[in-house]
Amino acid sequence: MIDLLPGILLLLLLPCFIVPALGSFPSGRFGWLISLPAFAAFFLLLQAAPGILEGQPVEYRVPWVPLLNVDFSLHLSGIRLILALLVTGIGGFIQLYAYGYMHGPSPTKRMAILLYLFMFAMAGVCLADHMIVFFIFWEITSVSSYLLIGFNHADKVSRRNALQALLVTGLGGVSLLLGFIMMASITGVWHLSEIAAFQPQLVSSSFYPAILTLVLLGAFTKSAQFPFHFWLPNAMAAPTPVSAYLHSATMVKAGVFLLFLMTPILGMTTAWSTALLISGGITFFLGGAFGFVQNDLKKILAGSTLAILGMITFLIGIGGSKASLAAVLVLLAHAFYKASLFMIAGCVDHSTGTRDIQVLGGLKKAMPLTALAAALAGLSMSGLPPFLGFIGKEYALKAALYSPDKIILLSTIIVSSMLIVGLALKAAYKPFWGTPQAPKEDIHESSTSMLLGPLILSCLGILTGLLPFTVSQLVISSTDQLSTSAYKDGIHLWSGFNLPLLLSTISIGLGITLYAFRDKVTPALAIIKPQSFDSLYEGTLNAILKFASKLTTGLQSGFLRHYIIIIILSTFVLIYQKLITFGVSNIFNSALPWNIPVVVITILMLGAILVAVNSRSRLTTLVALGLIGYGVAFLFMEYSAPDLAITQILVETLTVVLFASVVRKLPDHKPLSSTRSKIYDLTLSIAFGTMITLLVLKSNSLNLGHGISDAISRLSYPEGKGSNIVNVILVDFRALDTWGEICVLAIASLGAASILNTGIRKREK
Repeated sequence: MIDLLPGILLLLLLPCFIVPALGSFPSGRFGWLISLPAFAAFFLLLQAAPGILEGQPVEYRVPWVPLLNVDFSLHLSGIRLILALLVTGIGGFIQLYAYGYMHGPSPTKRMAILLYLFMFAMAGVCLADHMIVFFIFWEITSVSSYLLIGFNHADKVSRRNALQALLVTGLGGVSLLLGFIMMASITGVWHLSEIAAFQPQLVSSSFYPAILTLVLLGAFTKSAQFPFHFWLPNAMAAPTPVSAYLHSATMVKAGVFLLFLMTPILGMTTAWSTALLISGGITFFLGGAFGFVQNDLKKILAGSTLAILGMITFLIGIGGSKASLAAVLVLLAHAFYKASLFMIAGCVDHSTGTRDIQVLGGLKKAMPLTALAAALAGLSMSGLPPFLGFIGKEYALKAALYSPDKIILLSTIIVSSMLIVGLALKAAYKPFWGTPQAPKEDIHESSTSMLLGPLILSCLGILTGLLPFTVSQLVISSTDQLSTSAYKDGIHLWSGFNLPLLLSTISIGLGITLYAFRDKVTPALAIIKPQSFDSLYEGTLNAILKFASKLTTGLQSGFLRHYIIIIILSTFVLIYQKLITFGVSNIFNSALPWNIPVVVITILMLGAILVAVNSRSRLTTLVALGLIGYGVAFLFMEYSAPDLAITQILVETLTVVLFASVVRKLPDHKPLSSTRSKIYDLTLSIAFGTMITLLVLKSNSLNLGHGISDAISRLSYPEGKGSNIVNVILVDFRALDTWGEICVLAIASLGAASILNTGIRKREK
């Protein structure tokens, strides 16, 4: 029997293989079948909830790569359960919505496959406990989101924005991996559920600033926090089901989810709080400002998504049990109303053919159910009672009110909340209750599959607000690990007439006023230009590509001499640096033994070098080079390496014969190098040769013993079944290396044969 946690992952991954095998995609009333795996995973998670709420997390651990201390470990508790429920529950509604939204079986199948691949990856992020496993799922979300954002791959803008999202989040993923490796190297622990016990050791480490920077880069890029906020609005080029799922309820939540996980590990420090407060606060305001100057429904909602993600980051930065509770409440409320509003935007576009609010209005008569869902979601987004959005905002104000810097924190929340109210009115009120600018015919309500998700999710916003006890235990249990003191009070809709209620009312009033005077306010907000960082990204990317092009042109010049010089210089610098580090003293005390034959051969080789350099005959030069090769073979024999000597003789003989057959057909010899080039080559050769000599002498002076050679000799026959140690090394101990060399030679031979055949065919013509 499959355990619960891997069973959930398998349940979400199987559709990626089953759907392509279907001859025809289910149609008509059977279309809802595509959402069954997601809903099944949701209910399996719900079954585990009672035990988790009682403090009994669900765990699964099986060895994966034992030699690297990597196991496939999964862990479900607290905030992990909340996000996993959102991923699977909203994912089921999105699959149902996408079935009604997409046109034709082929794109519908492709959308279903990619959505399930992303759902599988996000569920893995929620459940993964080992940091390497977490990183793998983290990167799968980046790749699958790239495919989803660029779903309309024939569109240049979609391709460009998908690549932007991949590069930004991919940069964060690499940074996160480095941070994980540094954390594990300090603590010796790879499991997120265990490493929190080493928090004092981590924050007191001299590497803490670097670890914090790397981890925050991973979180900020994924959740589009300042200064990486620019990619999220551009990702709206994706189809609406993708925007509703990735950029409201799941993918962008992965970054703040990582912040939740890291709070007990790296948090509770001044550096942590400062970074989150600054980045979250700026994102909070920039998102609201960006959304308010837009007229496209999806971009308006993208701006509000940025603002809410900034608010969650801001609350995590405040710290404490009240702020943590408020952050989780805002995350939950946002998932309900924002996924609903994105799907409503798709319904409007599907019915009217536009998302421009300047020409939308009065749709409530033709689309009453859509208007109802929009009203409920918009009211929750505005933070009006009795919605869950109101509870989340009130607890956020309470958290700021009891903070030492309450004036700054309260001002940030009130101003940004004002912008969010204005965005809610633009996105949820204007299209349905505003005056239409250009009446359209044939406006109709969307299909049941498209309406079911928005209606249920928007209703959840008011139900959980009226009955907060339905989520209070789950929310409170998820915040216990995020602060030093557990939250003792329950979650209540009504806390009486108090200052947070007054401040919430003020923010709503200011938001309504802002919307009423939007024509005058919009030009002022447009000056901020929140998307200016997009131009910076474009400039940086172009500069990197230009530098890479110049570097490639310089390195890949097409001249063999340049390639050899680059290789020699690089090797010289790297090895010489190590020689200086280890020192070259006393290296001549244990020099290699010399005798008369070695001295004679060395002198002959030096003479052959002089002949090769100064000869004007190619054949004479070739013979001199061959003599050098045979001299090397003699040295191999002299120092007890007969196999190498035989190989050297065979290779050298073959090389001389092949070169001789070629050079005899070449035109007369002409000097190819100037005097300046010869002096440069001579200097480089002497320096490189001296370095190799010093390297050999240094290696010989270290007296490392014969551990490796003795081990190879001992294992040669029983393990490799060969009495010739050199052959066993090449064929067994270094089999992959030898195979790689064979492949290189084979490819080179094929290339040479292709070039020669091309020349023969040209002559025949």
